[in-house]
Amino acid sequence: MASLSVRGVDDDLAKALKRRAKESDKSVNQIVVEILRKAVGLEKEKKFTEVHTDLDHLFGLWSEEEFNEIQGEIDAGRRIDKELWR
Repeated sequence: MASLSVRGVDDDLAKALKRRAKESDKSVNQIVVEILRKAVGLEKEKKFTEVHTDLDHLFGLWSEEEFNEIQGEIDAGRRIDKELWR
């Protein structure tokens, strides 16, 4: 495994890297390697890693009839009119 030295790191960048390392309980080196891997396309950034609960209070409120009506509208909107695509 190779080692690299990075020169010209200003104070703001160094502080930001240290802050991110502390927040994620990793070393600054680990953070820099992760950033570099993502920047050159060797590692894709994870999406949708947060769990959202802001709509949980709505869970289970629709009756089956309401669900079927809404789902029918959604399905109708997804149908492709083949005549339009000729």
